[in-house]
Amino acid sequence: MLRELKTGKYVNRDLSWVEFNRRVLQEAQDSDTPLLERLKFLGIVASNLDEFMAVRVAETREKIKAGFTQKDFTGYTPAGLYHRLVKRISRMVAEQYRTYRELTRLLAKKGIDFQKYDDLNATQQKAMDQYFHEIIFPVLTPMAVDQSRPFPLVHTKFIYLSVLLQKEGGNDEDSFFAIVQVPSNVPRVVPVPLRANSKRKSFILMEELIKHHIHTLFTGYEPLAVQDFRLTRNADLTINEEEAEDLLEEIEKELRRRRRGAPVRLEVQKGIHLDALAELQDELQIGDHVYEMDGPLDLSFLIAFADSLEGFSHLKYPPIQPVYPQEFASRESHIELLRKRDVLVFHPYESFEAVTDFVLEASEDPRVMAIKMTLYRVNGDSQLLPALAHAAESGKQVTVVVELRARFDEERNIAWARKLEKAGCHVVYGLVGLKTHAKIILVVRREQEGLRRYVHVGTGNYNASTARVYTDVGLFTSNPVIGEDASELFNEITGFSGPKDLKALHIAPSGMKDKFFELIRREAEHAMNGGKAHIIAKINSLSDQEIIDELYQASQAGVRIDLIVRGVCCLRPGVEGLSENIRVISIVDRFLEHSRLFYFNNGGNPEVYLASADWMTRNLKRRIELMCPVFDTGIKEMVVSILDLLLRDNVKARELLPNGNYVFVQSKEPPLRSQTEAMNITLWKPADLSTST
Repeated sequence: MLRELKTGKYVNRDLSWVEFNRRVLQEAQDSDTPLLERLKFLGIVASNLDEFMAVRVAETREKIKAGFTQKDFTGYTPAGLYHRLVKRISRMVAEQYRTYRELTRLLAKKGIDFQKYDDLNATQQKAMDQYFHEIIFPVLTPMAVDQSRPFPLVHTKFIYLSVLLQKEGGNDEDSFFAIVQVPSNVPRVVPVPLRANSKRKSFILMEELIKHHIHTLFTGYEPLAVQDFRLTRNADLTINEEEAEDLLEEIEKELRRRRRGAPVRLEVQKGIHLDALAELQDELQIGDHVYEMDGPLDLSFLIAFADSLEGFSHLKYPPIQPVYPQEFASRESHIELLRKRDVLVFHPYESFEAVTDFVLEASEDPRVMAIKMTLYRVNGDSQLLPALAHAAESGKQVTVVVELRARFDEERNIAWARKLEKAGCHVVYGLVGLKTHAKIILVVRREQEGLRRYVHVGTGNYNASTARVYTDVGLFTSNPVIGEDASELFNEITGFSGPKDLKALHIAPSGMKDKFFELIRREAEHAMNGGKAHIIAKINSLSDQEIIDELYQASQAGVRIDLIVRGVCCLRPGVEGLSENIRVISIVDRFLEHSRLFYFNNGGNPEVYLASADWMTRNLKRRIELMCPVFDTGIKEMVVSILDLLLRDNVKARELLPNGNYVFVQSKEPPLRSQTEAMNITLWKPADLSTST
């Protein structure tokens, strides 16, 4: 029986997420981080919060609206959780904007500044006036609100201006209200011209230009107050897959409905006119769910701004040049090498081109008969998709499982699905009620001995863009057992084949969770019998109550457990009698830690796995996920080296305390920053690579 705690055995998932975003904010505040990188982290905080409000907070508000009062397993009712979330988010937003003001002061000292129109000299003002009239003015649409013109639809996460007006020569009592959308198809950050030889760079935000010229949109009226506002709507898709005749069309309809989702959050400029605020609250039916921002709305623009700024490379991280995996570098054919041995690739330190080249080679190889692949999120300029299309056009059997419900990538995935279908690929949208989140490529090739299967299994999406900024691991193999299981997996997804007793792969939702239980309980048995017992798990999130309870039981049995959890963690480590053998760290650094890796000591006969799944209920019960064992001894050692490196991080690692707070790891060892060390590939991938049998 688990020991009862006054504080509760679990940390709430959403409150844990807020703490994760606070760790991202700490990176923006870290003076050791290059200045423009700090600016990007600040933009990431804003982007993260947008998605959190549109999905998680929206869901909590819907439960409150429906009268739902039941407590979750962490002890919170929806109303109690929402109250706590609002307090913490409000504090974080205030800290976010204090950080913004500090960073802009530091940028100004380095020659990068954001200007107000009134601070520009006459020449600059003239240039900005011309820019406004030639570029911005033609695309603006003033929208008046009166008896004949109802309040227009306000789109989610777009910036608008609220405009209070009076007729020229009138008085304040006779005011009129209008809104103006700040165009999203015109650059928000406008360069201000400086002297020809100046090394400084000055910018002005487009909304500042519109505010200054607002009178040009309302002739015969005088503006009384012009302020920014931004609405966030519920972004969850509600799809009845059982009754949907065409899932693709149903998702397209739901995407259109998303534009009218229930309002969740209203962001307004600090000091907004009270009449304008009252009008917005009334028309948008947002109540008091209002956040005042002491600075520009939607700081996510800082990500692209920092990336695009030229001439200030000294204020950025030194560029990383991913190396081409040394196993493939000296060979013309991936397939010929994979006949002899397995290969592990670690992104972003090693190039994603290795994956692209694998598919390109398969698409051109006349002996390849079939290519099957899952796609969850893919970059817009991907070389993978043209390769698949070419393979289909050349007569190969190409099957692509496209996940249409990958949140916020639905429209892009729909477009790619249509293109692949036109090229002759078999496009499948997965199983009813389950998102396909597994990352796998299967190539079937005719060889002298018969058909042979080549497989790539990954922890991250087949996306070359994110592979440059996410840490992920991919395994290439021609192991026949893994290949046979891969075929069974695709048959289950695309046909009526039921779950089979697979020999190597473990699939959610049919058996992965039970496998984790088996592996955790086996470690507990080893511990109770006096044997070696150690679990290391690297995941993005840990929120499944049953998995947490199994880890608690293993800890009480004496199993040493090290968890590397980047984001949400609902487990409380270090609690006497419950979890004193569990340590949890979170690493937030230059690259997004995204790989899912698992190590079980098994009494000195270790087993190592990589997976697409986190330890979350949605991954283990509502998604098709994949976990693959590592059989090759040398590759096992590589994975263990990666995990060991992360556990020794004492620069960017934070440790989770029993009370739910995170503190930087304290160590007497010399400073070790795992991501910096990982760039030295020889640390975890020895030059004398063993050959698989």
